[in-house]
Amino acid sequence: MSTTRIYFVPYLLLFFSVLAFGQHKNTITATLQAEENSMVISQEITYTNETNTTLNEVYFNDWSHSFSGKNTPLAKRFAEEYHRNFHLARKRKRGNTNIKNFTLNGSAANWERLDEQVDIIKVTLDSPLQPNQSITFNLNYTVKLPSDEFTRYGYKNNGDFSLRFWYITPAAYRNGWKLYSNKNLDDLYTEQAEHDITLIYPKKYNVVSSADTKEESEKGYTKLKGANVKEITVLLRQNSEFKTFQTDKVNITTNLDAYGLDEKMQAIAVDKVVQFIYENLGEFPRKEMLISRIDNKKNPVYGLGQLPSFIRPFTDDFQYEIKILKAILTKNLEESMWMDTRTEKWISDALETYMLMVYAETHYPNMKLTGGLSKVWGIRSYEFAKLEFNDQYPFLFMLMARKNIDQPLSTSKDSLVKFNNNIANKYKAGVGLKYLKSYFDNTVIDEFVKEFYTKNRLKKATRADFQNLLESKAPKDINWYFDNYVDSRKRIDYKIKSVEKVDDSLQVTIKNKYDGNFPISLFGIKNDTVVSKHWVTDIGEKKTVTIPREGVDRLVLNYDKIIPEFNQRDNWKSLNGFFANNKKLKFTFFKDAENPHYNQIFFVPIAQFNLYDGFTPGMRFYNKTFLTKRLLYDLKPSYGLRSQKVVGSGSVSYRHDIESKSDLYFARFSMSGNYYHYEEDLAYTRFVPKVTFGFRNPDFRSNQKEFLDFRYVIVQREQSELIELENEPNYSVFNARYVYSNPDPIRHLTWFTDFQIAKRFSKVSFNLNYRKLFQDNRQLNVRFFVGKFLFNDTNSDFFSFALDRPTDYLFDYNYYGRSEDEGLFSQQLIVAEGGFKSKLDNPFANNWIGTVNASYSIWKWIEAYGDIGMIKNTNINTRFVYDSGIRLNLVPDYFELYFPVYSNNGWEIAQPGFDERIRFIVTLSPKTLTKLFTRKWF
Repeated sequence: MSTTRIYFVPYLLLFFSVLAFGQHKNTITATLQAEENSMVISQEITYTNETNTTLNEVYFNDWSHSFSGKNTPLAKRFAEEYHRNFHLARKRKRGNTNIKNFTLNGSAANWERLDEQVDIIKVTLDSPLQPNQSITFNLNYTVKLPSDEFTRYGYKNNGDFSLRFWYITPAAYRNGWKLYSNKNLDDLYTEQAEHDITLIYPKKYNVVSSADTKEESEKGYTKLKGANVKEITVLLRQNSEFKTFQTDKVNITTNLDAYGLDEKMQAIAVDKVVQFIYENLGEFPRKEMLISRIDNKKNPVYGLGQLPSFIRPFTDDFQYEIKILKAILTKNLEESMWMDTRTEKWISDALETYMLMVYAETHYPNMKLTGGLSKVWGIRSYEFAKLEFNDQYPFLFMLMARKNIDQPLSTSKDSLVKFNNNIANKYKAGVGLKYLKSYFDNTVIDEFVKEFYTKNRLKKATRADFQNLLESKAPKDINWYFDNYVDSRKRIDYKIKSVEKVDDSLQVTIKNKYDGNFPISLFGIKNDTVVSKHWVTDIGEKKTVTIPREGVDRLVLNYDKIIPEFNQRDNWKSLNGFFANNKKLKFTFFKDAENPHYNQIFFVPIAQFNLYDGFTPGMRFYNKTFLTKRLLYDLKPSYGLRSQKVVGSGSVSYRHDIESKSDLYFARFSMSGNYYHYEEDLAYTRFVPKVTFGFRNPDFRSNQKEFLDFRYVIVQREQSELIELENEPNYSVFNARYVYSNPDPIRHLTWFTDFQIAKRFSKVSFNLNYRKLFQDNRQLNVRFFVGKFLFNDTNSDFFSFALDRPTDYLFDYNYYGRSEDEGLFSQQLIVAEGGFKSKLDNPFANNWIGTVNASYSIWKWIEAYGDIGMIKNTNINTRFVYDSGIRLNLVPDYFELYFPVYSNNGWEIAQPGFDERIRFIVTLSPKTLTKLFTRKWF
């Protein structure tokens, strides 16, 4: 053999090894059994070891099996976000995978499901698999498809099917196995492979898929093929509404709502979007792309575009373009960027959001956030109506930062709270690129985005590739971007501390209000025109810089609002004297975005009700904008139409958020006051200074919270000349309480311990609530309460523990008729202290009390309840008390009815006046009711 041939052999071997790289093969024959909502699958997987490591086991993703039970990672995810429909669903609605045989190179494979991840399969190999070697697995299994009501994929009630992640695929190996369970994040991490699927189905269906090619030799028999894809989505429709728009770059098959656009206008919009993506990113990964309504519903364009059509403020073409743009960008990046789908998803999110911003700037530079509403009288004067369309991105990220629940961009997707995963972190990622673009002050970022996409399209890439390329392109140091912006929650917040005029220069001292090191832009303004712009870096605690005066009359930090700064209300400084920096008052109806040049006061009509003041209209004055502030006040002067008196309440609070990694995350100092009537023509005044400390689990997705409250309740009550109070009309109580809260629709646990001390009494109590939803969908509710007086020198039961209706001497509960002993208002139930539902004789305890309240499901929201307890009064024997009945648990804690049956009173259901014994819980507070919806997101 010649020397040339000897040298050629290694290159030849290398060539064939490269050819083998990435040649995973997935051959499937799948038969749809429509009546059983199942797929019978015969599958052959050729797996190639693409790693540099010898493998002794291979893992597979079986996401169809994530629907198999109520303790899977998917089921737990639903519970964390207060979605009970999966847990309550009948077994036939949930899916699973039934593997009939699993062979490896013709012999039975040694396989098992992971204990805590039943949708991950581990196969232990008989012999080690060396790098670049291949093995073949053969499987026969049946997939019971779930209802699409859980994740929008599965079988539909109308008989159609939407299939995604529906067959078994190899897990990804990147310096170790990446074993990601299905958590409804659509982030399957699998190896790219060559797919060859034969689909057999009833002839009434039409097949729409994400495959590269589709061959239908006869009705009901279709072959689908795709190269270098993670998986193939299949939609089976009896009546297909899909249209294919052909462009010279990619063909888009979609059924997205087109609003009022005809097919020609849709085609123009699709081509416009496709050309934009091609010019700003590069080539598409494939010639065919499927965009469905499901994609849009799972990843919508959040905002005013989701309003009903008759009040939607955007034009039809704009709405369609933005919606199709986001959907195509998402799908394009998903299929092109082969990065870790959980820990590195923020990179594709950054590219997607940045492209959305560039598109709006390019094609709709004058579009406002509120669209056409920005020109409507009565709306156009609001600050939010003046916001640009792209202002929504930093705004919605800042919404979470102000709530102190923002998370670093590099946080794994399955550790993000829902709002951060769906909106805030995506927007922060895109705004970060916009921030860098402004900082570099040239086209570096545009060039970087395109080059990064082009270099890594259809290749395995990592964060290191992103970071290395960005740092090589950056004309300035950007360590702060990765250290502080990507990997931390550090705040960007600066203020101009002082300005000194020196000849033709200005010495500006900028204060850093947090410990983050970020560059900040400093603008010189003259008559609302930008005269100069300077970037200030490495500020530390504070920094003084000298800039040319240039006739400026104002200095403003972050004038263009590109930087997602925590607080922009103190960013400007006038050079025209002290009084020029004073902010004017501005009264605005309802609520608005912040205007740093005004002290904004919002007002809105309100109405309340209690029996003694009657219907109580009033006006609420407050300063809370769409983005919450640290210092808040809320005043509610009202007029009782029945009492014919001015009544109301008010509060002022200051919240100090703590961004450190400690469990303590806020401290709030507040003062509140109330003035209402507690009896006919008798009013009470309550004043409460209070300090609250909040603690939370380091896992932000956890619903677990802890609170420590210290307050001093001062009460003064008017006295009647005709009615002598049996207790002190005026009193003060110091109250300390520790609260543990871990609400969950499946397993709910809250408890608190309470200490009170006043001049004439002191008491301690403990309250625990536990709620459990069982596998058979029956629910158990248990409440335990025990209370004991440390000393009691009172001469009435006003401060005593109560079995069924506490006197509420601290005026904490929202009684509609707090002094009523009979009638409808006396039937209002607030489950506190004893928690009994029946009205028993001598219901008070001035020594100690212990009760247990329980209820259990009979059928759906109908439950049986029972209460037992012991109460002890001084110089009286301990009494045993009990009651029982039927509970209609319509909306837990918000709307419930209780029908007593048997108690110490006997058979109550057979006694006269039974309708007066029925108790009810009704919550009318809009703020409380909104928690039913917001808790799913935050």
